Amino acid sequence: MQESQKRVNKENQNKELVENSMPITNRDQIQIGTSVQVVQKQDQRSGKLTQGIVSRILTNSHNHPRGIKVMLEGGIVGRVMVIDSISNK
Repeated sequence: MQESQKRVNKENQNKELVENSMPITNRDQIQIGTSVQVVQKQDQRSGKLTQGIVSRILTNSHNHPRGIKVMLEGGIVGRVMVIDSISNK
């Protein structure tokens, strides 16, 4: 399979994941140090997920229907779609 076709397949899988999965809407499910996958604002249409470690929780309310907004280490901001693991920091 060609590299470009692999990339398209991966993007389609990510888009399906975002479209078919529910975002993490409860703030209590996320902690600083949690490994997560977020969708950045500019990637909402494509569904591209970005993995990282939560450095700040930006959503103030207990729940948010489109997902809890966080800042990852490195300054990337997005809404949590997948929780990979919770660190014991």
